[in-house]
Amino acid sequence: MARPSLLGVCGALFEARGYTVWDPSSPAFIIEVGNGKTLCIPTIFVTYGGAAQDFKLPLLRSQTLLDKAAVPVCQMFDERVTKVTATLGWEQEYFLLDDALFNARPDLVMTGRTLLGSPASKHQQLEDHYFGSIPERVYAFMRDLETECHLLGIPVRTRHNEVAPSQYELAPIYEEINVAVDHNQLLMDVMDRVGRRHKLRVLLHEKPFAGINGSGKHNNWSLGANTGVNLLSPGDNPRRNLRFLTFFVNTIMSVYKYADILRASIAHAGNDHRLGANEAPPAIISVFIGEAMSKLLNQIANGKKPTMQR
Repeated sequence: MARPSLLGVCGALFEARGYTVWDPSSPAFIIEVGNGKTLCIPTIFVTYGGAAQDFKLPLLRSQTLLDKAAVPVCQMFDERVTKVTATLGWEQEYFLLDDALFNARPDLVMTGRTLLGSPASKHQQLEDHYFGSIPERVYAFMRDLETECHLLGIPVRTRHNEVAPSQYELAPIYEEINVAVDHNQLLMDVMDRVGRRHKLRVLLHEKPFAGINGSGKHNNWSLGANTGVNLLSPGDNPRRNLRFLTFFVNTIMSVYKYADILRASIAHAGNDHRLGANEAPPAIISVFIGEAMSKLLNQIANGKKPTMQR
């Protein structure tokens, strides 16, 4: 019996290849571990036919489409605008555990969260940890982490306790969205290595402990023009800021029209386990714009003269 040709089954072998391509919009960096130094170059991964095999390429393509759609709109208000970029300021929440306590729990070691056992003796009745001072050992870890981040060009800016016991957070200065995502991915690796240096383990699971706050990676997203203008900033007089209102209303409509795909993009087991109850937001897609902006949009929708002042 004749065997089927490999080419007949799979097509030409060269078409099955994957290709990496340097992403010049995200800076290269050098990782130092011990005495070793490694040059790392952010790349995309594509097939022979150009199909995306990673998450970076779809992000870059969406950024290009947004730029092409937004620039003509911006030029109605300012002809100097030639580029519009999505910007991102992520907030990384995490738990810190002593190395010995972490290793004593096989469920934490294998899954990053507890799967059995009694409820925590201290819940969040007063959420007093949030308002307390940062423990000295944790502060030393944070300072070390910030130094490592700055060496890699990650512009971390804030440090503070979070509401759950042993929970903390850091956040950066806003960056272009592609670079911000790369920096957050790199940050999580750096956090783990720095934590081990301090005999601590970093938990990044969305809900490592039942009954207390989970860890979010909140994404503060906006649009910026090459002129330095934040297109979603209302300014001092939102009712007269037609450029802001234009992008504001279109953003709300986009969320309304594409809520399903937005929800699907974050709907995985870990995040769904976290959402709701003491977390924000619940497991729905919604837009909260506040009382003042709601009043302003209602006035415009009803054909009334806007009276809202910031």
